[in-house]
Parts: sequence; structure tokens; C-alpha cells
Amino acid sequence: MRRFRLLLVLFATLVPGAAAFAASSSADATHLKVQLVAPTRVLVAGYPTDAGIYFKLEEGWHVYWKNAGDAGEPPRVRWTLPDGITAGEMQFLAPKRLPNGPLMDYGYEDEALFPFTLSTAKSVKSGTAKVIAKVSWIVCREVCIPGKADLEMDFLASDHLLKDVPLPGPDAALYGRLISRIPAPLPATAKAVFAPSATGFKLAILTGQRETTAAFFPAEQSILDNPAPQVASPVANGVVLDLKKDANLTANPAQLTGVIELSDGRAYEIAAVPGAVPATVAARKAGALDALKFAGLAFLGGIILNLMPCVFPVLFLKGLALVNSHGQESQHQRAHGLVYTAGIVASFWVLVAALLGLRAAGATLGWGFQFQSPVFVALMAGLLFFLGLSLAGQFEIGLTLTSAGGSLAQKQGYAGSFFTGVLAVIVATPCTAPLMGAAVGFALAQGALVSFAIFTALALGLAAPYLLLTFQPAWTRLLPRPGAWMDVLKQATAVPIFATVIWLAWVLAQTRGATGIAALLATFLLLAIAGWILGRWPAKRVPSVVASLVIVAAVGTCVYGVHSLAEPVSVGSSSTTTAGGSNWEPWSQAAVDKYRAAGRPVFVDFTASWCLSCQVNERVVLRTADVDAAFKKANVALLKADWTEHDDAISQVLTSYGRSGVPAYALYAPGDTDPPTLLPEVLTPGIVIDNLNELSAMVAAKSAGKATEDAVKTAADAAKAAAKQ
Repeated sequence: MRRFRLLLVLFATLVPGAAAFAASSSADATHLKVQLVAPTRVLVAGYPTDAGIYFKLEEGWHVYWKNAGDAGEPPRVRWTLPDGITAGEMQFLAPKRLPNGPLMDYGYEDEALFPFTLSTAKSVKSGTAKVIAKVSWIVCREVCIPGKADLEMDFLASDHLLKDVPLPGPDAALYGRLISRIPAPLPATAKAVFAPSATGFKLAILTGQRETTAAFFPAEQSILDNPAPQVASPVANGVVLDLKKDANLTANPAQLTGVIELSDGRAYEIAAVPGAVPATVAARKAGALDALKFAGLAFLGGIILNLMPCVFPVLFLKGLALVNSHGQESQHQRAHGLVYTAGIVASFWVLVAALLGLRAAGATLGWGFQFQSPVFVALMAGLLFFLGLSLAGQFEIGLTLTSAGGSLAQKQGYAGSFFTGVLAVIVATPCTAPLMGAAVGFALAQGALVSFAIFTALALGLAAPYLLLTFQPAWTRLLPRPGAWMDVLKQATAVPIFATVIWLAWVLAQTRGATGIAALLATFLLLAIAGWILGRWPAKRVPSVVASLVIVAAVGTCVYGVHSLAEPVSVGSSSTTTAGGSNWEPWSQAAVDKYRAAGRPVFVDFTASWCLSCQVNERVVLRTADVDAAFKKANVALLKADWTEHDDAISQVLTSYGRSGVPAYALYAPGDTDPPTLLPEVLTPGIVIDNLNELSAMVAAKSAGKATEDAVKTAADAAKAAAKQ
């Protein structure tokens, strides 16, 4: 049903309407007239001449575009040309969507022009040049009829420019009227991007102005479900089309190429690349209740984020500051709490603004995107290492570097509280708390206002525990009084800070190998020297300047060593085997489709080396003996989508499932094309095993239903056979 080319070729030999016609510049055929046209009939050596094949069709009949859609073929031409004259490829005007029963054709009704260019060599001889075109086509309404004709036109060939400009021929007006429908290149100020959706693709055409209508015609066959409606959603700077993919499409294309027709009949050739598609009007109008619901989830997720291993060391520093402020005026404590909260909120705003800006520019990024940069990971490790040296007692930041943020653990200024809020956000981004993933995914699919509102709720949730303590002075009386024990505890706090540094060094090693680690160790050495200078000569101007220069050298060593010297290490490109014998293969959409088509369930672990929550889930849940046995029992194909470094394909899949970061876990049923079941961000063995059991029960029920259906069909066939006898 998808293609009738073979039938049409056979039909062409049987139908009388397919007969050839006597040679002339035009021919009357079944349901159409075809004509060879040219604005001027002069061929000049070294210059191109425009011409075209023109169809005038009976009402309701149509011919085809270069991608005919579900049935048909575009017109074709074979040339017989004089020496020195060549014909270029036939071009196509912007087509229309033409419903044809249950099918959808792409083509032209009423009239159509197929332009081409005649090129004349400098060696051409002056005189009459006869151009002969053998044209074949298929014309359709409820039925399709092939046709063909031999067309010829005499041109005046000249080996030099004529003194008198030739008058336009009789075809000039017709040609000029239709040639304007040729799709133009997409303007340099516009862009076309697409992203996978649950049922196909979202295609965004961003022209810089609001577009009210759009239709997309794919250049390649078997990409889209052609009859499916193309829902156009206007956005402030263009339009977004919701496209349904072809049921037989097994892998997402690298580009969506074709023609887009916009408001007022403007048509452009496009080659859309993967990128961030702006939220549509419908998405932005997710009601106030939805926005409030996800803001609430974000706030609760922010509170839980305080308990994640990323944030806890920094929160512990503020706890020490709170103990140290015991006995101070409540107004002073509240001010520190508010400044700490301001640091968190401001940092979230900067991150979200950067993320939204990069996504609007076409980047496919998600939450925690900065940790996909090895240079950022290395600089973060250096910052925490330097902080750890201060906490361990090598020097006091607050004595000499107040301009860089003040003391992080003491009461010596509001800058310290603000900087601690900034640090809390930076170290929190590798973690995703329960309830947070869905809220962040929803936020990034909305307009900027809703996105900022939800991320502000997340920031307030992260700041809430400490802020609440500062607004309840009575609760601080339960804390121990300040004393010498605090110095010991502060030094002990350096231990989890250094542990975080070790983790970041391990993350860097995954992508930059031994050379990257060597550069990081050299950075640590220079930072240790700077710390020794600050500790040996505290609050001295010259030593402080020298230490600052050493710190600058450390940063330069870090950036140059990690970015320029270290060779990238391939991440997530090989299979791994667990202790239980299960094989985890690298993720690809093709692998998912392959296993599902083979009748196997698929479990995908969307993970990253820098994601602590991911590492915990993998070690205490996914790689355990019980879960491993459950995977084997259900015959699950295990795939690992490693997002340690940026990967557009993974970003697009996460976005299509309403997630913008890791961890994420997807369980696909075999054979189905339905979206997968998404598991929570924090896993337990019970959660995974229960979902596997539910999937197995569903598959068994479908198999039983299919067996019953087959049995009924067999019995019915037997009854029919018996009745005939």
C-alpha cells in the first residue's frame, strides 16, 4: 500500500492513455496538457538559459513532487540535445499535501512548472538548435494513469552576445509567474532544528517572527507518517511542527531535509539539525495548577537535595558557622541566612539563564551540563582542594582573601555566606534528588518565566533548612556552645572535602586519562604552595600578591593541561560485565529498537561518571545479585547511556521523556512502540524487581491473548472449510 511503482509501470504498458505523442512544444494527454516553455528562445555561448516543463491539469488531478509521498513518481525527462548544449537537473516548486484516500501525496494540482537550465558551451555553432525532451509522468486522482510525450523546441544558438536584446517569448509571463514558487535557501538569520518526541519529531523553524502556519515536506521517503496531521504551534520567533514518524523508521535521521512552507506561501529548503526546540504556546499554557504542582515538587526536591552526598559537606560548613554564631543577635543570624539564600538563588538563576540561552541557540543540554566539561571538573577539584587546605588549618582564607569571598566556615562577613550558597549550588548539580527530575524536566520545557519560577522554588528548598534555623533562634540553643572543639571539627570537615576532590579526580580520569590527572596533580602542587605562603606570612601584602600569582599559574596549568595536552578518552563505548555475568552494552536507539523487535525487554541506565546518585544506584542496586538475577530471568537487554561527556542523542531522548538530567532509568516492553516506563531517580532493589515482574506479567498476558486469538482464528478457518465441504 505504501508504494505502487511496479504496478504503475505495468499499467503504463496497458493503458491507452499512456501512448506517446507527436513531437511539438506541447501535447494534450489524458487529464493534462504538457508543454516545453522558455522565457526566451536564444542560447548564447557561455551563458545559461532558463526553461521548464509545464503541466496544466484537469480539476482534481495532480502530478508529483520529487518525494511523491505514499504513492506515485515525479515527472522524468530524457534529453536529446545538440552538441555544446547541456540540460541541468529538473527543479521542483514548493508542493502541496494532497490526501488520496488513506494515503497522502505530495504534488501539484491545477498547474505545475518543473524548471531547468540549458547551458551553452563557448564552442557552440551559431544557428538553429533543436531541444528534444522525452517526458514521462504519472497523473492521479482516485486512480493513477502514467503518460509520456516527446516535446521539442527550436532555439537560436549564438557563439557571441547579440547586439539586440531578444524580446521575451510567449512563455515569459507564465514562467515568471511560477518560478517565484521555487523554495529559497533558508535565510542566514533563521535556523531549523528538530528533536525526537514520543511519537516522532518536533521541528522548529525560527525565522525571528511569529509564524501562524507551516507544512513540512521531507526530501527522503519513509521518514514521516505522511497522512498524519502536522500540528503547527506558533512561538514568538517562529513555529514548531509536531511530526509523526514512519512506523518502519528504526533510527532517528542525522538531519531532517526538505521544504518548509510558512505563512503567506513563503517556502524554504531546510536541513534541520538536532537541537533544542522552544516550548510551544500549548506547552507554555500548562495551567497554573501544573506549574504550582511542579514548583512544589521542586521545593521538596531542593530540601531532599541537602541530604545528597554532593551537598552535605558544604551544608556542614554552614552548621559550624551557625554554632559559631551562638549568642549573637537574632537579626545578625537572619541576615546571614538571607545572604546564604541569596547566593543559592542567584547561582540557580545564572545556571538556568545559561542553560536556557544555550538551548535556544541550538545546544541540546541538560541539568548538570557544566560537569560534562573536563576543564570545569578540574577547576572544581582545584577549588575544593584549596578550600580543604584552609579547613585543615594550613591558612585562613578570611585573613587574606576577603575580596574573594571571605571565610566559608566562620562569621567574618556576609560575603562568606553568599559564597557558601554559590558553592552549595555548584556541588549540588551532579546530584538529582527524588521529585527533582520531573520538576526540572517540566521547567525546561516551559517558557523562561515558568522555568525561572520552578528553579527558584528548587533553590529555596535547598536553602530552607539553614534559613529556617536562622529564623528560629530558640532552636540554636540546642546546639553546643562555641569552643576549641570547633577548630578540631573544622579540620575534620576537610576530610569529606578531600574525598570529594578524589571523586572529581576519578571523574576527570574517565575522560582525560593519565595526562589529565598529571595536570590536576600539578595544579594541586601549585595550590599547596600558595596555601603555604598564605599560612607562613598571613595578612602580608607582598606574600598575598605572590600567592595570588601562584594561584593564577595553577589555574593556567589546569586549563592548559586538561584542555590542550590530555587526549580524550572514549567514554561508554565498550561493553561491561557485572559480577553476576550480565552484559551491559553501550546505548544507541538502534540497539533499543533491535532488541525490542527481537522480543526482548530493554533496560537503559542513563548515567554519568560525575553523577553521584548514578554511581550509588549502580553499586547498591543495579549491580547486586538479586537485581542481576531478575534481569536474567526476564531476559532483559541491558544498555548503558553514558552522559559523562555531552551526547546530543542522549540529550534528545531524555528531553523527549520529560527529563533533563541523570540519573534516569527506562524500561521498554518488547515489540511495542509505546514510550518506556520511567523509574524513580533513587532506586531500591524492590523498585527494579517489582517493575520487572509487572512487565513480565504484562508480556505473559499479551502472549496468552495472542494464543487465544490464534486459536479462535484457527477454529473459524476450520469451520469455514467444513461448511464449504
